[in-house]
Amino acid sequence: MSNSRLQILREATPAVLPSMLLCDFGNLEREIRRLEAAGAKALHLDVMDGQFVPNLTYGMPIVAACRQLSELPLDVHLMIRDPGNYAQQFAEAGADLLTFHVEAVEQPAELIEAIKSFGIGAGIALNPATPLGAVENYAGQCDAVLVMSVNAGFGGQAFDPVALEKLRTLRSRHSDLLLEVDGGINTETIGACREAGADLFVVGSGIFRKDDYASALSDLQTAMQRPHST
Repeated sequence: MSNSRLQILREATPAVLPSMLLCDFGNLEREIRRLEAAGAKALHLDVMDGQFVPNLTYGMPIVAACRQLSELPLDVHLMIRDPGNYAQQFAEAGADLLTFHVEAVEQPAELIEAIKSFGIGAGIALNPATPLGAVENYAGQCDAVLVMSVNAGFGGQAFDPVALEKLRTLRSRHSDLLLEVDGGINTETIGACREAGADLFVVGSGIFRKDDYASALSDLQTAMQRPHST
C-alpha cells in the first residue's frame, strides 16, 4: 500500500475505530485529543448524503479538519450516491481508507482502481441484506471490506448476526484483506466479530456515551478476546 497511515492501521489490528458521528463537533479538537490520549488507532468518519441513506451528516470539510488536527489514519465511509464523483475530493481532504457501498455503484472495479490511483486505500461495503456475492469479485482488488451489521444510515438498530457469517466466509477466502464491521458493536458483540475474523471494529455510542474514553476502549479490547453468542 502506498499510504503509510493505512499501513500503520493494518499493523495496529485488531483495532477499535471511534465513529466520530457521535462526537462533540463543537469541540472537535478536544474530542480528538481525548481519543488520542485514550489510545485510539484511527478515526472513522461516516459521510451520509440524505439520498443513499435517509440521514445527512458532513462532507469534505470535517474530514479535512480531522486531518489537520491529527496524524491518526482516517477511515472514511461513504454512504452516498455516486461516490465516484467525490472520491478524489475526499482523498485530497485527507482520507487514508475510502470505502463506498457496492449498492451505490454499477462498476465497483473501476471505482476501486480510481480510489487507489489517488494513493489511498480502497474499501467496499455491503448492507446486511446484500448477499456476499455482490462483493466477492472485488474483494481481491480492494484493501478492505466493510461488513455492515445494521442497515447503513439508521441509528439504534440491533446487531444482525448475518454479519458474522459474511466475516467468516471472507476471512476464509482472503487472509490478507482488512475486514471491518460496523453497527451495534459493543462489549457484547465485539468478541464474536473478532472470532469471525474482523480486524477493525467501528464503535460510536460504546465510546462517546462514556465519560472515560480510555476505559471504554480498554473494555472493548478486553471483550474482543472474549467471544459472546449473538
